[in-house]
Amino acid sequence: MAEILLGGEALAAGVVTRHGLRRWYTTLYRGVYIEKGVEPSLRDRAIGAWLATRRKGVVAGVAASALHGAPWVDLAEPIEVLGVKSQPQEGLIPRSERISADEITRVSGLPVTTRVRTAFDLGRHLERGDALARLDALMWNQRFQIDDVLALSERYPHSRGTRQLRELLPLVDGGAASPRESRIRLLLLDAGFPRPETQIPVVRGVTPVAWLDMGWPELQVAVEYDGDHHRKDRRQYVKDIARLRMLEALGWIVIRVIAEDKPQDVIARVEAALAARGCFVDTDRVAA
Repeated sequence: MAEILLGGEALAAGVVTRHGLRRWYTTLYRGVYIEKGVEPSLRDRAIGAWLATRRKGVVAGVAASALHGAPWVDLAEPIEVLGVKSQPQEGLIPRSERISADEITRVSGLPVTTRVRTAFDLGRHLERGDALARLDALMWNQRFQIDDVLALSERYPHSRGTRQLRELLPLVDGGAASPRESRIRLLLLDAGFPRPETQIPVVRGVTPVAWLDMGWPELQVAVEYDGDHHRKDRRQYVKDIARLRMLEALGWIVIRVIAEDKPQDVIARVEAALAARGCFVDTDRVAA
């Protein structure tokens, strides 16, 4: 971990001189410094944000989810800090919202919102698709109780975004293996499709031979997201084709989705696949 310090505090304690502060450190946040030449980790930046609040704030939001172990968080993600009133600055978002003692825990020595309070904030403050993706990611590595998050919405009934939170919580699924998969699942649900299962095992005999991102196993219809690495890596591409042919031989219809696909096209392909299996859905087509 990099050395991070409050400039004024370090000067007053004689830990560093003004010359040394200028020479060996660079600004992380206003009044907070980090060693030069060090690429700060998300935890480093969370520590710096906490110090910037004079140790009064609580790390929250996406940064808190990462500290709890949620994957797929950009290291440059702005750090949200609850319980403080101050001017926002680059990379730091202060929120003066209320927070109770039972909504705070310690992670790596830092005061951080509990997993439940983190979910409460993620579901309210982010855009709908991002919110579900972050909630899924938080559920991915360790489950939290949806009822406990709903209880917080009752504790703070007038908090901004609670309506969106309540709508999203029943949709949370820790089986989503990427934010893109979460957004595709939300697209399907919004279009009116039955809720797909996630991480579906495909078994030949008694041996699992594949896992599918999402779909309807009783109909043998699946939807899979192909990331760039699948299409740019020739060896992986060949493996994917062989896997697809194996799944088709086992009776599966697999709709492969890439980032460039238009939402209405994805919906049309899924609708056709389900109809081929006798499941007819009156979908609401989503505009591009």
